Amino acid sequence: VNDGTGFYTSRLLGPYLNEAAYLLEEGASVEAIDEAVADWGFPIGPLLLTDEVGIDVGAHVATILHAAFGDRMRGPDMMAGLIKDGRKGRKNGRGFYLYTDGKRGDVDETVYDALGLGPRVRVSEEEIQERMSLVFINEATLCLQEGILRSARDGDIGAVFGLGYPPFRGGPFFTVDQMGADVVVAKLEALEARFGERFAPAQILKDHAETGKSFRK
Repeated sequence: VNDGTGFYTSRLLGPYLNEAAYLLEEGASVEAIDEAVADWGFPIGPLLLTDEVGIDVGAHVATILHAAFGDRMRGPDMMAGLIKDGRKGRKNGRGFYLYTDGKRGDVDETVYDALGLGPRVRVSEEEIQERMSLVFINEATLCLQEGILRSARDGDIGAVFGLGYPPFRGGPFFTVDQMGADVVVAKLEALEARFGERFAPAQILKDHAETGKSFRK
């Protein structure tokens, strides 16, 4: 990949992990988010991934991405509560999940207090999956548009082997081709109307939607 803040994989994780945090803020439970994403095909959910990577590491990367890309990469302010509460994830046994002698247990229900959140509400699996996948896919297309990626094929390979994107879905660009760029743009625009600029579709996606051109052919 070409040089750029976050290169490819870390850059895609920025909006992806932010969206999980927004879903939490809106009332979705840790289990609902992680299970929906795993059911979509990722090996683990985004909040468990945050525990594995390290909450402190993720927070540091998030500040770098926000500085580079502006409010499109801004996550909820509440996430600072995890740092204040001394939660670093698996490595110190305190994160979104409980850990005993390094072994992961159930969700740590006190994490909602650390985040300043109230009772959980039901958010549909379909909405979680759509928002999590589309924010990831859109960022991948932005990377191609900006020359961070040499080709859509490289982006698909990098996402599958470097980020655990579901292999049976072929990668983010293959997914767009399967769904149709016009369908992806319409979904992103609907989400942009609800949630703002973080879902604004990349121009390259809109171009492909208009021409019907595929990314992988």
